[in-house]
Amino acid sequence: MASDSRPSPDQADKSQVASSFRLIERVRSSPYYPALTHPVLRRILPGAAASALGDGMSAVAIAWLALKLAPPGSRGLWVGAAVAAYSLPGAAGAVLLRRWLHGRGGARLVFVNAVLRAAALGLIGALAIAGRLDPAGYVALLGASSLLSAWGVAGKYTLIADLLPAAQRIAGNSVFGLADQLSLMVGPALAGVVTALAGPAVVISLDAASWVVLAVSYARIAPLAARLTAAPAPASDQPEPSPAAASDRPEPSPAAAPAPAPAADRAGGWAVIRSSPVLPGLLALSFVFYLLYGPIEVALPVHIASDLHGSAALLGTFWAVFGVGAVIGELTAPFLRRWPVWPTMTGIVIGWGLAIVPLGLPTPLWAGLAAFFVGAVIWGPWLSLSMAVLQDASPPGALAQVIAARSSLLILASPLGTALGGPIVAALGARGTLLASAVTTIALGLITTAVLARARARKAAEPDADLLRSS
Repeated sequence: MASDSRPSPDQADKSQVASSFRLIERVRSSPYYPALTHPVLRRILPGAAASALGDGMSAVAIAWLALKLAPPGSRGLWVGAAVAAYSLPGAAGAVLLRRWLHGRGGARLVFVNAVLRAAALGLIGALAIAGRLDPAGYVALLGASSLLSAWGVAGKYTLIADLLPAAQRIAGNSVFGLADQLSLMVGPALAGVVTALAGPAVVISLDAASWVVLAVSYARIAPLAARLTAAPAPASDQPEPSPAAASDRPEPSPAAAPAPAPAADRAGGWAVIRSSPVLPGLLALSFVFYLLYGPIEVALPVHIASDLHGSAALLGTFWAVFGVGAVIGELTAPFLRRWPVWPTMTGIVIGWGLAIVPLGLPTPLWAGLAAFFVGAVIWGPWLSLSMAVLQDASPPGALAQVIAARSSLLILASPLGTALGGPIVAALGARGTLLASAVTTIALGLITTAVLARARARKAAEPDADLLRSS
């Protein structure tokens, strides 16, 4: 009789088929499914991941090559200059090259930036391997490589917006953002191993090759992307909107149609920011937060080389630990978004500062790694949360202008802090710079909390004052 209770082969097959269908439906219902299966985005995602991995490797190699090229008495200054040169000229390029690049399509912008990165970084690798590179030439080539970096980022997110409907763009951004975060887990550790075996110049050459992959990826999809963005919107009886369902935008193709006037775009974005009760303060807090983070990128490699007597592999381990923590923190963002904005954002600032304090003290290596990991977990959701605030506070038609205005400001913050990090390291030492950054960041969070508490108290007192005047 017990055998009668067992399902028949037909019943088992039907159960497996039903389970497979349920799994497929669960996958298709994921917010990431449209971006991962889009005919354009799925073709460029591997190239974007390869480029992100190369950038993660360069996070170690750029600073380490600067340490090798610099004279012993000015290592902090040259590391600061090299790290800043890899990003800061992008702010100048965003302004100076706007006249020539603002009407280009997203795919073309990414392609041009990738070609410039590949050429400049490839030249750095070749000269360094040949022993013909000096610190000044190194910094100059790094600066040239980053001249179009802001346009490359803008091109990536412009293409996503052109190809995905509004409801799917956040998930599309997250898919590409996750590749950047994961690169911090793998790239630095891999760079540490390769640097130990072959030197930082080889790592930078590999980064150049990854930019070639990205350029080829975007060049191959440019015709398809133009056709999809020019296609008419789908009929209403289709189950899913087409990736080209962007008929509410006036431009038919990101590569051919002109963008709105840049001056009008910036004015609209700043007008929205000024009219918001949240955005001006959030941008000010973000700017100072990023500024105070900048010196850490200079002080950390000097701290590992001078104070801990470590190698590039240890620096890679630090950044890999940071990457793991940042991914974990990023995954918490959807839950934290339900919390009040200001307590959450100021809590992240204060928490990051507290986590970095052990790096500025004579603590064991494991404690420094643990502190960096905890700090990354706390810092991880910052970008997603701040972008969500922008999205909620901005009218749909002005969101692009608001993000552009934000980027034009914040692109300066971290590189400026990095540039200041060199003189600070020279004055305070690497460990002293890490401690100063941590303490100042904590002070920033506490000051922001006090200002917000005073503003809330003043606002709460206004109804009482109005009531007294009316009586």
